[in-house]
Amino acid sequence: MKQKEIAALLDEPACSHNNKSKSGCARPKPGATAGGCAFDGAQIALLPIADVAHIVHGSIACAGSSWDNRGTRSTGPRLYRIGMTTDLTEQDVIMGRGEKRLFHSIKQAVQDHQPAAVFVYNTCVPALIGDDIAAVCKEAQTRWGVPVVPVDAAGFYGTKNLGNRIAGESMVKYVCGTREPDPLPEGVDSGDKTIHDIALVGEYNIAGELWHVLPLLDELGLRVLCTLSGDARFREVQTMHRSEANMMVCSKAMINVARKLQEAFETPWFEGSFYGVGDVSQALRDFARLIDDPDLTARTEALIEREEAKINKELAPWREKLKGRKVLLYTGGVKSWSVIAALQDLGMEVVATGTRKSTEDDKARIRELMGQDAVMLEEGNPRNLINIVREHDVDVLIAGGRNMYTALKARIPFLDINQEREFGYAGYTGMVELARQLVLTIESPVWPAVRNPAPWHASQTSTGEEL
Repeated sequence: MKQKEIAALLDEPACSHNNKSKSGCARPKPGATAGGCAFDGAQIALLPIADVAHIVHGSIACAGSSWDNRGTRSTGPRLYRIGMTTDLTEQDVIMGRGEKRLFHSIKQAVQDHQPAAVFVYNTCVPALIGDDIAAVCKEAQTRWGVPVVPVDAAGFYGTKNLGNRIAGESMVKYVCGTREPDPLPEGVDSGDKTIHDIALVGEYNIAGELWHVLPLLDELGLRVLCTLSGDARFREVQTMHRSEANMMVCSKAMINVARKLQEAFETPWFEGSFYGVGDVSQALRDFARLIDDPDLTARTEALIEREEAKINKELAPWREKLKGRKVLLYTGGVKSWSVIAALQDLGMEVVATGTRKSTEDDKARIRELMGQDAVMLEEGNPRNLINIVREHDVDVLIAGGRNMYTALKARIPFLDINQEREFGYAGYTGMVELARQLVLTIESPVWPAVRNPAPWHASQTSTGEEL
């Protein structure tokens, strides 16, 4: 990828913090990719497309442990869970065999797995030696008649967020608009509601969260043409250009996809969240607003009224248990504000939140929810997190899996909020699950047990001598 193309991705006009005084997103700093490089961001953004063969062109270390490395789930194909790599060695680099190995790897993937398409991810080594993956992909597609998409996201290009955008750019450039949607079944449109096509951008179906929301959309007559990329199929991504409205789901990283689809096909879009009762209702209302169908708007309000009454009744006993409990939320991106809304809806107090991967717009939303004096953590080293827990008498730490052992060693109740989690918290039903998991975590009998002195330290004789 050329430097000017990377600069164009960093200079995202749809970002509210992209202004004249600051040209685009911050350039990567030395060591910034420790939390995920551009290749990592591109792969995790597209890996949930379940019927595609995902080939990592590079050393075997870049492929990593691909099995279940992200908690995305599929209703059908499991091809996305097979790790494929060209496994470049020093000899391949010296002898210039990188492109040849890639060509034969594509051949093997096509012959062994019959994928709907093949995605090829560029990494640092082949990018440095000049392998032309675009040319190899084009030749392979001609040879075997299967779409082969290059994703040029070498790790040294920048951070994980940039990799997300590169992945989205590849979808818009090579995939979107290459097929028309399937026609509706006969008679569907002649009923009491008109079917409208929509798409979700930046929804990864972590722990099956998408499945909490789909029944609501189905009831409203909103057909999801594609989710980019949770539980998606290649043929669905091809049809995104026919969506009537797009929702950017909790991810500014793929905002370039929403913007370019709007520029090319005049598809309106909005950013929303499926975390928290209020945010779910607002997302449904925003779809109705953009589509501008009076009947859809009326049905949306009726559904929201019914679902909110139902969920508030189910949440009542959980809210009683969680009211006034203090939370330290250490995550990034839009989860830094969308999860705050869900926690406040449960009556909890968020004392601080992480903002490492948050945009200026995300921070503005945090201040709106928590006040102008909100404590925002750019860096959350273990000592800093523990100090905040002690200072504010925090009841639970909600963060990613890498902070789990910090919490457990410090005997702090911990709940995983990132992609490795086992439970889905989106939608109305997800709120009940979130409340349940919080109560189970905070009220677990293990905490008083581990916080008390060990019997051999506490037991003393009447004279004060240890037994």
